[in-house]
Amino acid sequence: MPSSDPLPPKEGALFRKLLKCYEMKQYKNGLKLAKQILSNPKYAEHGETLAMKGLTLNGLGRREEAYKYVRLGLRRDLRSHVCWHVYGLLQRSDKKYDEAIKCYRNALKWEKDNLQILKDLSLLQIQMRDREGYKETRHHLFTLRPSQHASWIGFAMSYHLLGDYEMANNILETFSQSQTTIEAHDYRHSELLLYQNQILIESSHLQQALDHLLKYEAQIVDKLAVRETMGDLYIKLGQQEKAVPIFESLIRRNPENVLYYQQYMAARRVTTSGAIVSVYREFQEQYPRALCPRRLPLDIAVGDEFREVADEYLRRGLRKGIPPLFVNVRTLHQVPEKTAIIEALTLQYFENLTRSGHFSREDADAEVPLEPASALVWTALFLAQHYDYMRDTDRALEYINAAIDHTPTLIELLITKGRIFKHAGDPVEAYVWLEEAQSMDTADRYINSKCAKYMLRANMVLEAEEICAKFTREGVSAMDNLNEMQCMWFQTECALAYERMGRWGEALKKCHEVDRHFAEIIEDQFDFHTYCMRKMTLRAYVGLLRLEDVLRRHPFYFKAAKCAIEVYIRLYDKPLASETTIEEIDIENLPPSELKKLRSKQRKAKKKAELESAQAAQAQVKREQHQKSKQQANQETDPDAPQLDELIPEKLERTDEPLEKAIDFLKPLQELAKERIETHLLAFEVYYRKNKLLLMLQSIRRARALDASHPVLHSCIIRFMKALESAKQEQPFNVHVQQVLDKATKELIGKKTPQQLNDEFIAKYHTTSILHLYEAARGLYELDASKKQAAIKLITDFNLSKLRLEEATKIYTALRDGDVFGDCEKEAEQYKLKCQERFQYARIFRNIEELEAQLQEKEAAKLRAEEEQQQLNHLDSNETSASVVGGGEPASVAAAS
Repeated sequence: MPSSDPLPPKEGALFRKLLKCYEMKQYKNGLKLAKQILSNPKYAEHGETLAMKGLTLNGLGRREEAYKYVRLGLRRDLRSHVCWHVYGLLQRSDKKYDEAIKCYRNALKWEKDNLQILKDLSLLQIQMRDREGYKETRHHLFTLRPSQHASWIGFAMSYHLLGDYEMANNILETFSQSQTTIEAHDYRHSELLLYQNQILIESSHLQQALDHLLKYEAQIVDKLAVRETMGDLYIKLGQQEKAVPIFESLIRRNPENVLYYQQYMAARRVTTSGAIVSVYREFQEQYPRALCPRRLPLDIAVGDEFREVADEYLRRGLRKGIPPLFVNVRTLHQVPEKTAIIEALTLQYFENLTRSGHFSREDADAEVPLEPASALVWTALFLAQHYDYMRDTDRALEYINAAIDHTPTLIELLITKGRIFKHAGDPVEAYVWLEEAQSMDTADRYINSKCAKYMLRANMVLEAEEICAKFTREGVSAMDNLNEMQCMWFQTECALAYERMGRWGEALKKCHEVDRHFAEIIEDQFDFHTYCMRKMTLRAYVGLLRLEDVLRRHPFYFKAAKCAIEVYIRLYDKPLASETTIEEIDIENLPPSELKKLRSKQRKAKKKAELESAQAAQAQVKREQHQKSKQQANQETDPDAPQLDELIPEKLERTDEPLEKAIDFLKPLQELAKERIETHLLAFEVYYRKNKLLLMLQSIRRARALDASHPVLHSCIIRFMKALESAKQEQPFNVHVQQVLDKATKELIGKKTPQQLNDEFIAKYHTTSILHLYEAARGLYELDASKKQAAIKLITDFNLSKLRLEEATKIYTALRDGDVFGDCEKEAEQYKLKCQERFQYARIFRNIEELEAQLQEKEAAKLRAEEEQQQLNHLDSNETSASVVGGGEPASVAAAS
C-alpha cells in the first residue's frame, strides 16, 4: 500500500537515502538528509520523515528527542505503516516488547503483507512466548514466501513449540521432499533431518523415528548423534541386541562417558551387582587408563565385593596422587556400610605406609616394591577429608597436620585445612589457611577465587575485592569489573556477607545485580531468533528456548532472591530510621564511665564514617570513569540499549514498600522453583506480614505437598491459625471464603485447638529433633507469651551431643537477637557457654577477648618468624663477605681437599 502522504521524486530519493543511512548506522548523515526534506516548507510536517528523524536520533542516544519526533510524526500520519513500524522499533529498543507488538499490529493494518514488519513481529512474539501469535505470523510469512527455506522452518517450529508434533513433522517432510538437489556433507540439511527426528521422538513415534534415522543416515553429518539416538531407540523399542554393538563402539570412542556404560548395561540386560561388576572388569582390561570402568562399580557393589573394588580404586588413586580422590567417592558416604569399609581401608593404608611403606602387610611379606613416598601424604589428606565430612574435627586436624608436617609445600593440604576450619565454624581461621595457600601460587585463578570466597564467608568484603583485583581489568574497580563479567558466585556471596553484617542496602544491591544478569541473559536470546533460523542450528535453538523459560530456576538466582526476600522482610519488621532523624540520648543521667565509653564509640564511628566516605568518593570517581567509557563503548556497539537506573544502597534499603519488592523476587521462584519447599515458606512469611489469609493457606498447602514433616511448616500453621482467629474477630468473611477457610482448618488441625496441636508436636519430637522442637517452642511463645521461659527451656535443655553446628548456631542466634522470644540475653549467654564446650572451634560461641588474644599471639609469632629469618639472612651475608675478604676457600673445596 503506498504512503498516505507521498513525497515527490526528489524528496522521495532523499527519504530512501535516509533509510539506507539508518541501516548502515550512518546516523549523522541521516540527520542531514532528514533536515533537507523537512526544510522544504511543503513537507516540514511530513510524518514518515519526522518518525525516521526520531529513530535516527535514538541511534545517537538522544532518546527523549527521539520519542518526541516519532510521536509527532505518528500524529501527523496515523495511517502510515512506516510511522507505526518506527514507533515499534523505538519501543523495542527500550525493551517494551508488549507495546512494540501493538505498534507492529497497527502497522500491519495499513500494510498487511509487509515482510519486514511481519519478521519483526514474529521475533517479538517468540521472545514473549506468544506461541499462538507466532504461529499465525509464521503462517502469513509462509503464504507470502513459500519458496524460502526460513518460511518452512519457522512455520514447522511454530507448531512444534505449540506441541502439535504431527503437523510440524508433516511440514518438514513436505519440505524435505521438495528439495531436489542435496550437496554431500550439507550441514544445514543434516541438522534439519536431526531436528525432524527429535520431533518424532518427542511425539513418542519411536519406530517412525528409528526408520527415519535409518533412511537418512547417509545424509546426516553428525554421526555421533545418529549412533547415540539409534542406540537409545533400540533399547526403548525392546531391540536391545541391536543396541549392544552401538554402545560398544561409542565406549571405544569415549571410555569416559558414564551414560554410555549405563545404556550398555541396559542393552545387555545385566541387573545383578556381581554381573555388572564383572562387565566393568572386562572394560578395565580393554581400557586400562580409563577412570569410569573403575569408579562406576563402587556404586553397584556391596559387601566383600565392594571392599575388593574399593581397595583397588583407592590404592590406584593414592599411588598416583589424585587430589580430588575423596570428592570422587564422597557420594558413597551416604551408605553407612560403604563409609565404614572406606574408613577401615584408608586407616589400614596409613598404618602400613607409616610402618613399612606398603599399603598392606601382605604386600610387605611378598616383598612388593615400596609405594612412592607421596602415597602417605595423599592417604593422610584422604583421611582428613573423610573425618571432616563426618564432622570429626579433631581427627581431621590430626591427619591434616601430619600431612602438612610431611610436605608443607603441598597447596591442597592447606586448602583442606581451611575447609576443615570452615566446617568447624571458624571462617576466619579458614580464610587464613586459604590465604597462605594462595600466597604459594599467586597465578592460580582457582585458588584465588577460593580464597576470595572464604574471605567473604568471614565478612571480609574489601579484602576479597582486593584479592580478586589480581585477575580483573586494570583501571576499573574489581567490584565493577566482576559485575560486568556477571561473576554471580562472587555477588551472591557478597550479598550474604552484607546481610550478616547488617548492611542491608549493599546486600540488596548485589541481589538486584544478580537479578539484572538474568534479565540480560533473557534479553540476549533475541539475537539468536534469526541467527539459528539462518544457520539451521534448530535442535540447539529449541534447547535454548526451553532453557530460557526456566532460567530463574538456577541456584544463583534462588540464592540471591532468597537473600533479597529475607532482607526486605527484615526491613519491614524493623524499618530503618530516616536519615534526618537524630537519635537523642539522655547523656545527663549517664555515669562518667558510660559517658566516656559513649564518647569513645562516637569518635570511632566518626572516624569510620570519614574513612568510608573517602573510600566511597574514590570508588565513585572510578565508577564514573568506567561508566563514561562504558557508555562510549555502548554507543559504538549497541546504541539502542536502554540505560539502567543506578543501584544506590541507601535508596534500596529505605524503600516505602519492602513487601512489594520482596514479591518481585518471590514470583519467579513460585513459578520456576516450586519444587523447593523454601520457596513456599518464604511466600508464607511475606503473605503473613501482608495478612493475606488465602495466600498464606496456599503457601502452607504447597509446602505440605512437598514435605509434610518439615519443622518450619508447624510454626507456619500455628501462626496462620492465630491470624485467622484475629481476622474473624475484626469482621466476618465472605461466605465462599469462610467455606474455604473452614475446610482448610479441618484439613490442617482437625478438631484440635492450636495449643493441643503444639503440645502433641512437642511430645512427638521432644528428644529426637531440635529443629522441630525449636519451631514448637516458637509456637508455644506465639500462642501464650507468658510461657516464654518454658519455651526457652524446651530448646536449651535439648541434648547437645545430638546437635549439629548449624542447628546450635540457629538456636543461639534466635536467643541472642531476641527476634523470636524477645529479650533473653541471660539465657543466650548460658547457652553459648554450653555450646562452647560442644563446638570448641566454632567462632560464634567463643569470647571476643579470647579471639583478640589469639590474633595478637599469631601476629607476634609471625613478626618473630620474620625477624629470625632476617637475622639468618644477615648472618649468611656476613659469612659470605668474610670468606671473600679473607680469601678463604669455599666450604665445598675445603671438604674435597
